[in-house]
Amino acid sequence: MSAARPDPAPDPDPAQPDPADLSGTPGPSAVEAFRRAEDLLERRRPLDALKALAPLLSDEPEAASVHLLAARAYLASAQFRRAEEGFLRVLELDPADHYARFALGRTLQRQSRLVEARTQLRMAAAMDPRPEYQEALGEVSANIAVRSDRAGGSNP
Repeated sequence: MSAARPDPAPDPDPAQPDPADLSGTPGPSAVEAFRRAEDLLERRRPLDALKALAPLLSDEPEAASVHLLAARAYLASAQFRRAEEGFLRVLELDPADHYARFALGRTLQRQSRLVEARTQLRMAAAMDPRPEYQEALGEVSANIAVRSDRAGGSNP
C-alpha cells in the first residue's frame, strides 16, 4: 500500500513576491513595500498606499522618506491633520527638506490656515526657489490680502 501523497501547494499569487526569493525574509522587503506604496499613490490609491506603508511606519520610525510618502498619501486622501503631522515628523528628522515644507504649506492652506501656510511656503521658496513654490506662496499671499481687504483690516 502506498503512502498518501499530500495535496500539491496552490499556485502562488503572481502579484505577491515569493518569500523564498527575499533572502530569507518573510513577505516583501521594506524596499518593495515602499515601492509598492509609491506606485499605489501614483495610481491615486492613497488609502491602499497607507496600508502598504503601515508596517514600515512602525519598523522604520526614523526614515524620513517613509513618513514623507505617508504624509503625501494622507494629503491625497484629504486627511489634513494626519498629513500635517506626517510633514512635521519629516521636518523633525530632516529640517532641510524643502519639499516637506512646501507640502506642509499646501496642507495648511487646504485647512484655511493661510498665515501658517505662508510661513512654510516662504521657507520652502527660500530654501529652493522652484516656480511651483513661488506660485503657491503668491497664491496664499494673495488670498491673505483678499481676506484682509474684505475684513477691512491690515494685511498680517
